Amino acid sequence: MSTPNKKLLILPGDGIGPEVMRQVHRVIEWFDKKRLARFETSEGLVGGCAYDSEGAPISDETMARAQESDAVLFGAVGGPKWEALPFAVRPERGLLRLRKEMGLFANLRPAMVFEPLVGASTLKPEVVSGLDIMILRELTGGVYFGEPRGIETLPNGERRGVNTQVYTTSEIVRVGRVAFELARKRRNKVCSVEKANVMESGELWREEMQKLHDAEYKDVELSHMYADNCAMQLVRNPKQFDVIVTDNLFGDILSDCAAMLTGSLGMLPSASLGAADSTGRRKALYEPVHGSAPDIAGKDIANPLACVLSFAMMLRYSFDMTEQADIVEKAVQSALARGVRTTDIMQPGTARVSTTVMGDTLLRELDKLA
Repeated sequence: MSTPNKKLLILPGDGIGPEVMRQVHRVIEWFDKKRLARFETSEGLVGGCAYDSEGAPISDETMARAQESDAVLFGAVGGPKWEALPFAVRPERGLLRLRKEMGLFANLRPAMVFEPLVGASTLKPEVVSGLDIMILRELTGGVYFGEPRGIETLPNGERRGVNTQVYTTSEIVRVGRVAFELARKRRNKVCSVEKANVMESGELWREEMQKLHDAEYKDVELSHMYADNCAMQLVRNPKQFDVIVTDNLFGDILSDCAAMLTGSLGMLPSASLGAADSTGRRKALYEPVHGSAPDIAGKDIANPLACVLSFAMMLRYSFDMTEQADIVEKAVQSALARGVRTTDIMQPGTARVSTTVMGDTLLRELDKLA
C-alpha cells in the first residue's frame, strides 16, 4: 500500500547537482511504481543557475515553495563561472538563505562505512569496519554568528579580529532534544562535546545537556567529552560513539574528521532540520556533502550515491519511513558489493562505471529487495 503524497521540492543546483539528482528521480519513480511511497515533486533553481535565470541565488518564489514543502532535496551550488559575483549574490548564498529562513538549526552528518569500501579508508579495517556514527552539529548559533564580531584597527595601529562564542539555554536544549531523539532510534547513546574546561559557553552547554537528560531522557546513555579528546578518539576508536552532539565550530571540524574515516567524501549524505511544530513536523533540507565538483560536471562520471543516501535520510527523518530508508541503504550496499565503482571510489579489482550505470545497478538491486 502506498503512503500518502508528501510534498518534495527538488533543487538540483549547479555542477554535478543535476546529474546526481537525476538518479534520485529514478529512485523516487521506482518507489512510486512499486507503490511503496508516493511523492508530489516539483523542481526549482538555486545557486549560479538561479542567478543566471532569475537574478538571485534563490528567488522569493522558490524560497516560499521551500517553506511550504515537507522536505527539500538539494544538489550542489557554485563554480568558477560565478566566482567574481558580489558576495551577496554568490551561489552559496542561496543555500545559506534556505538554512536561515527555514530555521535549520540541527545538521546531521552520518559517518557510515559500507563493508565493500572498508579498504578505501586510511584507517585499519578493524577500526572502521561496521562504523555507523552520527555527528549532530548545531548550525545557527555559536561563534559563526555571535556578536560582537569584526576586524578593527587599534590606536597603536595594530589590527584585531573578534568573534564571539555565545549560546543560550534554548539553543542548547533544542539541539539536545534532537540528539536524544536520534539516539532512541539508534543505539541509545549520546556523547555531548564541548570545552567546558576552558570556555564558559562550554560549561553552560554541559550543564544544560545534563539537565535535559535528567529531566526527559534518563533512558538514553549520556557522556560528556572535550572536543580535542573527541577528535583523538574519532581516529583511535570511532566505534565507541553513536550520536555526537556539539556546537557549530566543533561540529564543523569533527564532522569533516568523521567523514574521512569512511575514505570517501563522495559517499556522504547530510540533513539539516528545523524545530518541530505542533504536529511534530520539521522543516528539513537534505544534501550530499560533496559539493558541485565543476571539473567533472557534464561528464556522467560523478558518484550519485551520496545524493541517493540523502534521499534515504529524508525518508527516515522527515517521513518516518524506516523500512523504505533501509531498502535504499541496502541497495547501495548491494550495488557496491557487486564491484561497481564511480571514479572517486575506485579500488583494485572493481569496475569503473558512469553515473547512469551506477543508477542502473542501484535500480536492479532495489528490484531484488522489493
